[in-house]
Formats: sequence, structure tokens, C-alpha cells
Amino acid sequence: MSTLILKVDRPAYGGLYIGTHEGKIVMISGAALPGETVEVTVKDEKRDYIRAVVRKILEPSPFRIEPACKYFGTCGGCQLQHIPYKIQIKLKEDILRDCLKRQAKTEATLSAPIIYGNPWNYRLRGQFKVSHGVIGFYKENTREVVDIDNCPLMTKDVNEYLEKIRAIIKNIDVEEVHITAGEESAAALIKSTTRIKSFPDTKVLASMFLDLGFSGLFIETQDKKISRFGKEYITLKLPGNQKYTVSPITFLQSHWRLNQTVVEFIKNCLQPLKGKRLLDIYSGAGNFSIPLATDADVTAVEENPYAITDGKRNMEINNIRNCRFINSSAENFNTKNNFDIVILDPPRGGITNKLMERILSIKPEEIVYISCNPSTLARDLKKLLKRYNLESVRLIDFFPQTFHIESLALLRANPVNS
Repeated sequence: MSTLILKVDRPAYGGLYIGTHEGKIVMISGAALPGETVEVTVKDEKRDYIRAVVRKILEPSPFRIEPACKYFGTCGGCQLQHIPYKIQIKLKEDILRDCLKRQAKTEATLSAPIIYGNPWNYRLRGQFKVSHGVIGFYKENTREVVDIDNCPLMTKDVNEYLEKIRAIIKNIDVEEVHITAGEESAAALIKSTTRIKSFPDTKVLASMFLDLGFSGLFIETQDKKISRFGKEYITLKLPGNQKYTVSPITFLQSHWRLNQTVVEFIKNCLQPLKGKRLLDIYSGAGNFSIPLATDADVTAVEENPYAITDGKRNMEINNIRNCRFINSSAENFNTKNNFDIVILDPPRGGITNKLMERILSIKPEEIVYISCNPSTLARDLKKLLKRYNLESVRLIDFFPQTFHIESLALLRANPVNS
């Protein structure tokens, strides 16, 4: 394959960087920094652009630092460890701002980012891949598992449990192991590529995990059948001394310390909430619904039945009366009620056309949009801005050291269009 020498211009979403060669855009993957001169290997050339990967740094940026993890560059989990954290934030904000300008056609001034002081050891859930006795994360753009003994993004507890289960995992046929460490307990989810009968005795396997200190174990087989052993959830804290329980099979915001800050921030922004009707779409187990239901009348919509079970438990243990959980996909949820506030926390694909129509027909006064993809956020904001004013938009750095960009947009109905 041919090589090129070029200067890195700017960052792009997905851990990529942009350069140019003879007037053609070059999309560069690998550990680069804007301003650096690099030698790249061309992977693919299209009519309008070239895809390439960094082969050698010829003129490094003065901001480049030594990655903290020995697996960086091999493991595909992190992309930004060679960049100081303050500059990581700037680059992510540049990407977010660029997406809003190009796709939403808005020159938005970003509000102050929501970040946590320590950009390491923040993940209290690790989703580890397993292959032929090797446990870790995929090598970038492959299905090859990089064997790791410690991940600096995980909390100390998750890393310790990872070490404990290594000997067990080597002897059973599984695809993934998820470890979630709560305040006083930890639970595991094993995903198998085969039916449960191919396991050793599941009760024996469960006993082995429980003996290692896990409070519970879930086993999910290829046919989606789930066996549960021990305690079915772990417990965390939400703002206001509320308890939040979640099972291993329910989505959890892994950077829980920052999540607590975000929940409190949103609650403060929406005040006064007393007497307001609030719709929380993609609610999970009530990460936003439970704290907001202390003031507002909340309807929480969630497709995952395990999250619904967790959410109803969270209502009970927190003595919440004015919240109801509805087990439905966001697209199929139908209501004749109007709501004052809608909270959206969709997956990377953003909001479907059907759901967008539903939201606009509800006519909420305020919309809170938590996004994990700046491109689909910008696409959706372009539609919403026909009827809403963008009060603020900011970065939330839930995933330091990685290319992932989460953001928070607050919108208010335009009186002219309401």
C-alpha cells in the first residue's frame, strides 16, 4: 500500500483526523494530533476522499504526552491517551461545534462543559470480550481480543474482580463478561455464544462467582434466555440521597460520579418542577425519572423489560408516587396527553422520524436532549429548531480518553410557533 506525508488539520468524530493531499480530503485514524506532520498508509481511496492510518509521527505536537496504559495503540478501547485532558475537551468541543454548524446550520456558542476532575478510573461497569480464554477488549477494527490485566478507565473494584474471574473464564465457552461494581456489591453478566447446556453446571458456576465476592450473576445464552443467581441488582446513589438499583442487563451510565452531577444539573435547570408533567423517553431504570419525580409528575418510557423492573423497584424504595413506567419502544409509545417537558436520551442513531413527529405533536414547553452522537444530535436539532430556541448546548465528557462525545442541549418553545 502507498504512503503519504501530510499535516494533520483538525479532528473529526470517531477518533479520526482530517488532512489533505492534492486537494483531496484524507481521513486519518491512529494516534495523531492537529498540527502534526505524519506519514500515513493509504487503506482506501475513493473519488472524494482517502482513508489512511498513521504509520509514523514525523513532527510531533508539543502537546503530545506518553499514554498511561501499556495497551494503548493495541487495544481499541481508547483513542486519546496521547493527548492532555484539557486538550481532549477542546478537541471534542471543536467537533461538536463543527457538527452543529454544518448539519444543524447553527453557530452555537457552547456553554461550559460538564466534566469530572479525574479522567481515570471512572467506569464502574466493564464490558469485557472473551475469546479462547483471552479476556479484554477488541483490537481496533477487528474481532481479535487483546488480553489485558488492568484497565486504567475502570474503577479499582472492577479491575480486582476482572483478575478474580480470569481463571474461571478461561475454562468456559463465553463471548462477553460484564462486571458492574456498586457501592457495596458487584454483579456479573455472562453472555454465551451457545445454549446453556454447553456450560458446566450453572449452579456450580454461580457458586464460584458468589464465592469470589459477587453478589449476583446473570447468564445470557444465544437464544436470549437468562438465568439469575444471587442478588438481582446492585445499589448506587442518586442526588438527594436517593437509591438507584440496576441489574446487570439494564443500561447503566458507567461514569456514575459524573452522572450524578448531570442529573442534579438538569433538575436545577428545569425548576420550578412542581405540578409539571414530564415525559422521559429512553428512561432506563429511572436515572432522570426518579430524581425529577420528587417534584414533577413523570411518565417514563423504556423498551427493556429488565429496566422497567428496576425502575419500579426504584420507585418503591424511594417512596415515589407520581411516576409510572411504561414498557414500550420510543417509536410505538402513543399518548393523547400533552407534557410540559420531554427528556430524550436516545441511542447513537438519534431520533427517528416517527418519534420526532410524536414529540412535535406533544408540544412540550421544554426539551432536554442528551446525545451520544454529535452528528445525529445536529441532524435532530435542525428539525427541532424550526419550533424551538436552543437555550444552551454543552459537552458532557462521560468517556475521557476515548473519542466518544456526549452532549446536553436544552430547548424552549418559540412563542411565535407555539
